Amino acid sequence: MRIFPIIAAFIASVLVYLFIFQRDSLSGGAESTPATDENVVTSEPSQDAAEDANAVRVIAVKSIAREIDSALVIRGQTEADREVELQSETSGQVISNPLRKGAFVTAGDVLCELDPATREANLAEAIARLAEAKTRIPEAKARQKEAEAQLSEAMINNNASEKLSEGGYASDVRLAQTRAAVSSAEALVEAAASGVGAAQSGIQSAEASVAAAEKEIERLRISAPFDGLLESDTAELGSLLLPGGACATVIQLDPIKLVGFVPETEISRITLGADARARMATGDDVTGQVSFLSRSADQITRTFRVEIQVPNPDLILRDGQTTEIRISAEGNQAHLLPQSALTLNDAGVLGVRIVGPQNTAKFVPVVLLKDTNQGIWLAGLPDTAEVIIIGQEYIIDGVPVLPTYQELGQ
Repeated sequence: MRIFPIIAAFIASVLVYLFIFQRDSLSGGAESTPATDENVVTSEPSQDAAEDANAVRVIAVKSIAREIDSALVIRGQTEADREVELQSETSGQVISNPLRKGAFVTAGDVLCELDPATREANLAEAIARLAEAKTRIPEAKARQKEAEAQLSEAMINNNASEKLSEGGYASDVRLAQTRAAVSSAEALVEAAASGVGAAQSGIQSAEASVAAAEKEIERLRISAPFDGLLESDTAELGSLLLPGGACATVIQLDPIKLVGFVPETEISRITLGADARARMATGDDVTGQVSFLSRSADQITRTFRVEIQVPNPDLILRDGQTTEIRISAEGNQAHLLPQSALTLNDAGVLGVRIVGPQNTAKFVPVVLLKDTNQGIWLAGLPDTAEVIIIGQEYIIDGVPVLPTYQELGQ
């Protein structure tokens, strides 16, 4: 059995005990000298010396509050800025070669083209009907003018008959005939006007048929609505598309959106246009601005949707990647202190102890804002505070302390 290590440990323990607990006795004995002069008068220790003897020695720092950017941290994911599934509005067989997913397309590029079949013939027929309807307008207007001329002649004859009848030169039969002629002419004018209206209606109907036939032909070509990437292959050559059939899916990734959900307790801290920084799961950092802030909370989670728009010209970011988002919020006044300064009171409240009035300890509750490599940022303290960082666990409120100050970072 090795007894030397045990003896060495015992001697070290005795030395530590003497140095810590018997330090005053040892120093007093070393410094005291016997009194040889009977005229020497020993004085009583002063009141300040007595108070210092009862005070607990602690180490503190003098901290001044500073404004920090208390960014709001949320987790979210990337989403394409725009995404659309292009569907057919008509039926037909695909006659275009397919484009493979991942291909870049620009607005207006034809993705799917359908067989026109008889649609061009239907358009030609509608155009012919429109031309025929337009030829009926002059004929109807000529009939209307003829009827108006007959009405004018009948009215002249009727006026003459009425004047002759008043002088006794025309019979009542003649007057009745002229009046009947006026009524007949008026009916012809109304019929002619109706004919003109019917001809114009025929033109409008023919124009609608032409527009419908042209629109049906336009629907044969399904084009990309914006610049983007194909997320799926386009419809295969020879396949039959029915109304609602999928042609392709196009997504736009520049710019891209970062989407997260903010608790209702923090939503008031975010404003539109606020700067945001995000770290992707790959380690890449991106920056953007808040572009959307929901006004309606999710019914289940009671959180609000927030979107950040981020430039993505190289298409490095993909749809559906997870990310940690830091949104800039209004700064707070806080103190940067070491973690060792934190303690709990008897009620379990998190806080620190400071050197209060008359050098007595005082507990102050704090709020942890941020944890960094340099220390922790705490709110809830006065603008200037003497915070105890060593010894706060062995004192309570009102206990006198004798602080030794050190600089932060030591």
